[in-house]
Amino acid sequence: MMIAPARQRGAALITAILITAIATIAAVAMASRQHLDIRRTTNVIESSQAYLFALGAEEWGKQELVDDRQGNQVDHLEEDWAKPRGPIPVEGGFIEGNIKDLQGRFNLNNLVINPPPNPQGGQQAAQQVSQLDMDRLQRLLRALGRDEELRFAILDWIDDDATPSIPGGAEDLEYLRRDLPYRTPNAKMTSVSELLLIDGVTRADYEALKDYVTVLPEYTNINVNTASAEVLAALSDDWQSGDVDQLIDERTPDGFQTVAAFLAQPVVAGNINTNEGLSVETNYFIIEAYAEFGRGRTKLYSLMVRDNNANVEVAMRAQGDY
Repeated sequence: MMIAPARQRGAALITAILITAIATIAAVAMASRQHLDIRRTTNVIESSQAYLFALGAEEWGKQELVDDRQGNQVDHLEEDWAKPRGPIPVEGGFIEGNIKDLQGRFNLNNLVINPPPNPQGGQQAAQQVSQLDMDRLQRLLRALGRDEELRFAILDWIDDDATPSIPGGAEDLEYLRRDLPYRTPNAKMTSVSELLLIDGVTRADYEALKDYVTVLPEYTNINVNTASAEVLAALSDDWQSGDVDQLIDERTPDGFQTVAAFLAQPVVAGNINTNEGLSVETNYFIIEAYAEFGRGRTKLYSLMVRDNNANVEVAMRAQGDY
């Protein structure tokens, strides 16, 4: 029997060690990949479950709005829909949510009034600027310590002409000469975050405004029962110190039952001379839902539209920031 030389035996040993090392590395890589796939699949499942929980909170909010409209036609902040829910524990996580009245905010799309379609099919009437709402936005900007002339740039972003408003307006020419050029939409805004695209609006302006303004697809009235002190202050130039705080106290706990009752308040009489653009009921709400399940987390915003017959529909959903 022949015995392999020592050099051959050493080479065989090294080969065996290399094969073992390669097999070990491959096994570790396969195990790591499998672990990663399992974790990724788990995250997808848990995120999906959290989203389903958030949809459940949306359904709760929808039913709250249905019940509320069936019970009465007046909306105020002491009603059940206005009370936050949660956190409510569920198996594997929790849910919380709240409903906010968007008509307690100033609708930026109110600045422009589109005429109704011409039933005869002739020339469409011209778009109109709502001076009432331009004045209200001016007061709101003033109350929040922002530049009042921003209202003209916001108007130009929405209106359908190409002529800049004076002063402070901006149309396509202003935006097209930027490093990253873009055009004005000349249409209703679809998100409050569009403010960040408008000439002159800074991040600080946006942060100051975002909780007091909204953008809705039609002209909407301000609900005087749910409007904040800042939005109520925007209704008149003639408030005296403490008037708005007194007004908020007087609408508790059941709200004003009619706009006439609001206008009849001593602190209102003489300060606001029109009921135009005012209401004590709301058709547009936002449901904010947050859910966790395991590692999954979801924040869901649902824009809800309600009619006077208590029909409630989801107009839009968004995740993250609304």
